[in-house]
Amino acid sequence: MSQKIMAICDIEEGYAFRMAEYILEKVRLPYTLHLFTAASELEKFAKREEIAVLLIAESALRLLKQEYLRQQVEQMFVLQETEHKEQDDLCYISKYQSPERVIQLIIESVTDLADWDMEEVDKETDAKMIGLYSPVKRCLQTSFALCLGQILSRDHKVLYLNLETCSGFARLFNREYAMDIMDAMYYFQTAREKLSLRMPSMVQNAGGLDYIPPVQHSLELKEVTGAQWLEFCRHVAAVGQYEYIILDLDEGVNGLFTLLKNCCKVYTVTREDAFAQAKMEQYEQTLQFNGLDEIAQKTVKCRFPIFRELPADLERMTQGELAAYVRSIIKEDIYG
Repeated sequence: MSQKIMAICDIEEGYAFRMAEYILEKVRLPYTLHLFTAASELEKFAKREEIAVLLIAESALRLLKQEYLRQQVEQMFVLQETEHKEQDDLCYISKYQSPERVIQLIIESVTDLADWDMEEVDKETDAKMIGLYSPVKRCLQTSFALCLGQILSRDHKVLYLNLETCSGFARLFNREYAMDIMDAMYYFQTAREKLSLRMPSMVQNAGGLDYIPPVQHSLELKEVTGAQWLEFCRHVAAVGQYEYIILDLDEGVNGLFTLLKNCCKVYTVTREDAFAQAKMEQYEQTLQFNGLDEIAQKTVKCRFPIFRELPADLERMTQGELAAYVRSIIKEDIYG
C-alpha cells in the first residue's frame, strides 16, 4: 500500500521551506511530503492525488475552490495569519509560533499518528525501469514511449523521463516550464534531502502520465554520468512512490548503456529501409563487441506497421492504432 501524503501550501516561500525542512530533519512524519508555494499547483495536484494531511496558510486557502479541496483532503489545518477565524468548521493553528509547536498540534489531532513511533520512513523502491532507445531516428520512439506510459499509468504510478538533448516538449505540449530535469538533478546532487520538496512543482502530467520536463537550454546533460542518472532515478522513484520509470533515451546521454543494463525491458524501434537496417546491424555489433549481451537479451525490436493516423494530441495517446499496438506489447512483454 502506498504511503499517505502530507502537503504544505504557503505563498510565503521562506516559511514553507522552513516548516518542510523541520519535518524532514527533525520529526520524519510517516507521510510522503509535498511542498507548494503556489495555490494553483496544489489545486492541480489535488485533482489526481488524495491528501491525508494539509497544512495551508490562510492567504493560500482564499485562492482555492475550498469545497472541492475538502473532498480531496482527509484533515486540513489552516495557518492563521489574522486575528479572526474566517470559517468556524476548520482547524486553525497560529502561524506565528515555532515549527515545533505547529507540528505538535498536528500530531495531537491526526488520528493516523495515534500509534506512530517516530521511526524513519523507508525510502527503498522496487520501481521497474523500461528503456526506449534506437539508433534509427524519426521512428516514433517518443510517441511510443508516451503511449506506453499513459496506458500503464491507468493501473500504476508511472514517471516518464525524456533524456534527449532537444525534445521540443515546450512547443509540443504548448507549455512553459519553469524548471526541467537538470534542475531536478542539481537539487539531487547538492541538496538531496530537499528534492522531494521541489518535485511537486517540477512534475507535470500528460494524459495521466507524470513527467519531469526534459532539458530546455542546458548544455550540461552530457556531464551527468550513467551511475548518477541511475541513482537519481531510484531516488525519484522512492520519493514519488513510482512503480515504473520510462526512459526515453538517445546518444546525448552519458552512460547510455549503464541505464539500458538496469532496465527490466528495452524497446528498440526500427524500420525496414536499408539505412535503418545498417544502423541496427552496427548497434547490435557494438553491444556484442563490448560484452553487453544482457542488453540485447532484454531488448524487444519493434517494427511498426503503417499507421493510417497518429494522435495529434500528445495528452491522448491511449486512442488509435498505435495504442492498440502498444497494449499488445504490454500484455505480452511486461505483464506476461
